[in-house]
Amino acid sequence: MEYFIYYLWIINTAAFFLSFYDKRAAVRHKQRIAERTLFILAAAGGSIGLYLSMLVFRHKTKHPSFMLGVPAIIAAQLLCLWYFFKA
Repeated sequence: MEYFIYYLWIINTAAFFLSFYDKRAAVRHKQRIAERTLFILAAAGGSIGLYLSMLVFRHKTKHPSFMLGVPAIIAAQLLCLWYFFKA
C-alpha cells in the first residue's frame, strides 16, 4: 500500500508539472504536450494532479473533453478504489 501512495504522489506531481509546462509552451508558441499524453497520465492515476493544474493555471478549461473527461476519470478511479477496498 505504501508503494501505491508513492506512485500516486509521483504520477500526480508529474501530471501537474507537465500541464504547467504545456501552458508555458502554449503562451510561448513552443512545441506542446499532446492532449493524448495528458489523458494517459490522468488515466494512469494522475487525474487529480492534472485537474488541479487545470484550475490553478487555467489551462485546458475551455476544452469540454478536459472539463468533462478528467472529472469522469476521477470518478471512475474513485469507483474502482471503492470496489477494491469494499471487497
